[in-house]
Amino acid sequence: MQSLHDPDAKRALRRQLRRKRSALSRDEQRQAALDLCLNLKHLPEIQRARRISLYLPVNGEIDPTPLLSWFQKRNVAVYLPVLRPLSDNSLWFVAYHARTPMVKNRFGILEPDTRFAAQRRNRLPAWALDTLIVPLVGFDGHANRMGMGGGFYDRSLAFMRRGGPAPNLIGVAHACQQVEALPVEPWDVPLSAVVSDEAVVRASKKKS
Repeated sequence: MQSLHDPDAKRALRRQLRRKRSALSRDEQRQAALDLCLNLKHLPEIQRARRISLYLPVNGEIDPTPLLSWFQKRNVAVYLPVLRPLSDNSLWFVAYHARTPMVKNRFGILEPDTRFAAQRRNRLPAWALDTLIVPLVGFDGHANRMGMGGGFYDRSLAFMRRGGPAPNLIGVAHACQQVEALPVEPWDVPLSAVVSDEAVVRASKKKS
């Protein structure tokens, strides 16, 4: 079996897992989103957060947005990731609500439109958030994460590898995206947990 440290093997596994989640029916996706959000609501990292980032799902990603009304009732400020212009594939996090002007980025994903001055004033770096809910392509039983391959979150969260205050990182995925084991790369930023529609997987206390 080809090692998952091999780039070709990683690409093949990404394709396989993306096909799996995209094969879910609309009803299965909707139920998975509701079950995911129920599991998320029980996490202390979610319950304590006053500033939280989530994402708008694409390409079969599990949908965390049913949490939006719950956050609103709890007066939690919600942020979305936005591609930083003139930077090396990293992210800002911009405040989001129902009336936020949106625009598609170069990947065709909707994000808050930072051409508006109000949106630029409402952007934060990752370290200023309490908790980030991040998408992933695959995960294992130690909460190791396989991302999309672009390194956007790893670059934006690289400061966390140096220690000091940092947000909680919660990966989310469909249960069918769990695999037996994933390699840990030097640039990987560890998650606190991965939450699926079926379970919560906590990270090992010590990451290798």
